[in-house]
Amino acid sequence: MKLSVILPCFNAAATLERQLDALMAQVWDQAWEVVVADDQSSDETLAIARRYEKWPRLKVICVEGRHGTAHVINAGIRASTGESIALCNADDEVGPGWVAAMGEALERHEFVSGRLEQTQLTPPWLQWPQQARGLQGLWYPPFVPHAGGCSLGFTRSTYDRVGPFDESLGNLEDTDYCIRVQLSGIPLVFVPDAVVHYRRRSTLRGLFEQACSYAEWNAVIARRNDPADGTAQRFYRIFFIEWARLVRDVRKLGSMGGRVAWCWRLGSQVGRLKGWARRSGIPV
Repeated sequence: MKLSVILPCFNAAATLERQLDALMAQVWDQAWEVVVADDQSSDETLAIARRYEKWPRLKVICVEGRHGTAHVINAGIRASTGESIALCNADDEVGPGWVAAMGEALERHEFVSGRLEQTQLTPPWLQWPQQARGLQGLWYPPFVPHAGGCSLGFTRSTYDRVGPFDESLGNLEDTDYCIRVQLSGIPLVFVPDAVVHYRRRSTLRGLFEQACSYAEWNAVIARRNDPADGTAQRFYRIFFIEWARLVRDVRKLGSMGGRVAWCWRLGSQVGRLKGWARRSGIPV
């Protein structure tokens, strides 16, 4: 098997069919497979995935034990047979040619990521630039590029050398993995032809919770990679300024776009507090 696509799922019944239909429509002249790894979903996710098992490229596994995306990804990789691995998410939709673009890129490079497109699945007021023209930049040491796990690929030899995704992280296991792979000497290569139609959360509560989680686990990962001189600490000074800006920008809550931006920023502030508490050993 040349390529294994790992699709982790948790309560994804509302969006999974669209992603699986998009994967079934992929064309590549090499041998490839899809492994759907279900994280003990309580909705119809597993039943939907089972309906697609008639497709010979697809197999479904039920992941037992602990919950979490990293744990499910690692289980999916163990159940796969490909020389290379590509990750995608159950709430997005891979674009035409995504499998071929990722598979061919992994024949030339050890670590790759595709382009995110937002207009197809995300309304205009939820769109902001993210991995549309290149890789994302890490704002704390070691300042390497990173990419979302919704379109991330690596060779199996890379995975074997660097090790599995960190199951102790509650989120951003993809960011942590990008750091670890690049610190091992393997660059992350952007593949613009590997397009994923990206879906953002569509409720203010969902956006707040996502921003909070991202910021919390970014704080934990930043602390892991903070050199002895405390370089990363100066990047948290903006935290105090941001509270004042949030108060000032309350006047922007009249528009949907303003509410989205304000809610995301508030979630980030709360998440940073939780992350600092977590890395200090304070229960959160």
